[in-house]
Amino acid sequence: MEQKSRILEISLEDLESLWFEYDNQNDILYINFGKDVEEADESILTESNIVIRIKGNRVVSLMVFDFMRRIGVGIP
Repeated sequence: MEQKSRILEISLEDLESLWFEYDNQNDILYINFGKDVEEADESILTESNIVIRIKGNRVVSLMVFDFMRRIGVGIP
């Protein structure tokens, strides 16, 4: 299966409204670009187990699975 390459943009306006949410039970870090959670047109799961949520040609959020393990912190 051929992989396609895309260029996605995060504008500086979105970074001003950047916010994080951590789900301790499932060890997922949510990174949102914008004041509210936006519905996505599509979601892409990367090889590194990160979900990129896209609306149009804009990244609206990222979901980082196994976040604490990635940064070397054990979860009690």
